[in-house]
Amino acid sequence: MGLFKKKRPEKEPEEKKSPLDEMDSSIRPGGVFMVQLLMKEKCEMPSLERMTEVLERHIGKVDAAKPDDKLSGSMKGIALFAALEHIAKFSNGEGPVQVSVMPCDTFHPETIDEMKRSQMWDCLEDRDRILSECQYCVFANDMLTGALDPLERADFDMDYLEALLELFPTCEAVYSLNTGKLILADLVRSREVTGLDRYIRYIVNARFFNISGTNDHVVDTLGMSLLYMEDLQYHFHSMDPNWVVTHAYNIASYCLDNRRPIKDGDTIDGMVDGHIEPSLQWKCRFEDALIGPGRPVLDINMAQYAAGR
Repeated sequence: MGLFKKKRPEKEPEEKKSPLDEMDSSIRPGGVFMVQLLMKEKCEMPSLERMTEVLERHIGKVDAAKPDDKLSGSMKGIALFAALEHIAKFSNGEGPVQVSVMPCDTFHPETIDEMKRSQMWDCLEDRDRILSECQYCVFANDMLTGALDPLERADFDMDYLEALLELFPTCEAVYSLNTGKLILADLVRSREVTGLDRYIRYIVNARFFNISGTNDHVVDTLGMSLLYMEDLQYHFHSMDPNWVVTHAYNIASYCLDNRRPIKDGDTIDGMVDGHIEPSLQWKCRFEDALIGPGRPVLDINMAQYAAGR
């Protein structure tokens, strides 16, 4: 990932709060992390002993809940674990975060609409094959992790994902229900990406849209708001969209590494010929997303490449 230098205006304006700070707590981002592990053949659930052993190597000490015989349907056989080394703190108490894994079930690719399919850039060549050949999936999610420090949560969820792919070796691909991102499972298994960059590489989805009737484009991200950070947005023309996507992933990594350092009115290094250029400064503003889902974003004004107003 590249490094960015941000600059403050020479005259410090009254600092504006991020829209995330002002959102009602009932709708604020930071929800449940959800993935589907896609596979060609139906698989059996590992034993609780095996799951406990693998999870503890990845996310620390866990406590497995006893199976609830009263559950039925897709909920029957669900495995639930408390991650004892990761504590969610609330105003009225605290407790360990949890993770759950559902038994292998039928995968329904028809629920993924054309817009989401069109934004699976990380797996574009394999997308149609995966969505047609993988007839089964394992659903997994976390709970209470929105109360963790964002950096701790990003690492925790990626440790959990790596554990899941060890538990389910026949998994072909990982589909993020939060962001619509599809990646090959072997990318995660390769361990080529480490630390916080795993969250950016495996979960955050940089999308690309052409604006009908114009030469304008939009690149934005999905996934940062899960960590109580603004997604990014670029409304532009006359620049290679691949460069903009690269810039978006780099600045997303910078924002995560540095705990959301960019404020309204700051400027960051721009890009020329696909490379970071410190002499070119792009201004940042908090705005509402141009393309749904509705959410606050950090809009990057690309100076001479900027579109719109």
